[in-house]
Amino acid sequence: MEANTDPEVPQGTSTLGRTGNLTRLKRLNLDGNLLSTVPALPASLQELKLNDNLLQGLEHSSFQGLSQLLTLEVEGNRLHDGNISPLAFQPLRSLLYLRLDRNQLRTIPPGLPASLQELHLGTNIIEEVREGTLNHSRSLSVLVLSNNRLQEDRLAPRAWIDLPKLEALDLSYNQLVHVPSFLPRGLRHLTLHHNRIERIPGYVFAHMKPGLETLHLAHNSLREDGIHGVSFLGLQASLAELLLDHNQLQAVPRGLLGLRALQVLRLSHNKIRHVPLNSICDTRVAQDSNLISTHLENNLIDRRRIPPTAFSCIRAYHSVVLEPQQGEGESA
Repeated sequence: MEANTDPEVPQGTSTLGRTGNLTRLKRLNLDGNLLSTVPALPASLQELKLNDNLLQGLEHSSFQGLSQLLTLEVEGNRLHDGNISPLAFQPLRSLLYLRLDRNQLRTIPPGLPASLQELHLGTNIIEEVREGTLNHSRSLSVLVLSNNRLQEDRLAPRAWIDLPKLEALDLSYNQLVHVPSFLPRGLRHLTLHHNRIERIPGYVFAHMKPGLETLHLAHNSLREDGIHGVSFLGLQASLAELLLDHNQLQAVPRGLLGLRALQVLRLSHNKIRHVPLNSICDTRVAQDSNLISTHLENNLIDRRRIPPTAFSCIRAYHSVVLEPQQGEGESA
């Protein structure tokens, strides 16, 4: 029978003393135990989960022989910068997916495998991204650094701009006050919600090719003087989703007309009072917009004062959400 070629040892099993004999074991789940060190493991493993243990560190020999491992999860342990050997990940020549969330890391660990495609480091205490740390991770496509302590002046200028395959970067729940410069050239998805962002610098996206598809900036401190006509330069043909809800905007931001691919626009929960003509739709050109979802609810807009053609380029009028507005009664 071939059923045993891909067994998974569930939580609470008693196989630790004989894992060396499990020469065909591919998936091993050791989550939620009391392990303080990584046990000896069979070389056949492709997936290893060590989440929510008491691991005190990763030695140079912790993953010895695991050259076939594709997925490694070590969330919720006691890992910090001083107890991870620079050689700990060296044996993992095939590793694609690594989770180190919920530890006490202040920086991205050194010596990550060149094969790595996804790196998750959320909910640590990371304060900086140093130049050179990710230089060998040129296969990386997803990097998650949410729920840390990052500030833009602690992001090295060349921290990740040269990562050719990085498509998704999550910097949500940090301490950024403006959209970082020197973003990866090929980035498609940028997540920045729940920071302290006050401005989108001009030309910050201009170097990107082909350009961002999604830009999530909800729950920040953006005001209209923090967004300029050139803030979105470089995203005209690519950006499909722009989330600016829960900010301090008092006007519809400049530069939206140039975003020809935009499908989802969220400006709800701001302090916008007016929707001027030619702010969302350009009435000077006879062309339908790609917008399919436009949210402007929970602002300070008097809907009676909206110009009749303000949304004329949007084919489905029901996709424009204007109700309720702040201060309106239930009957509004």
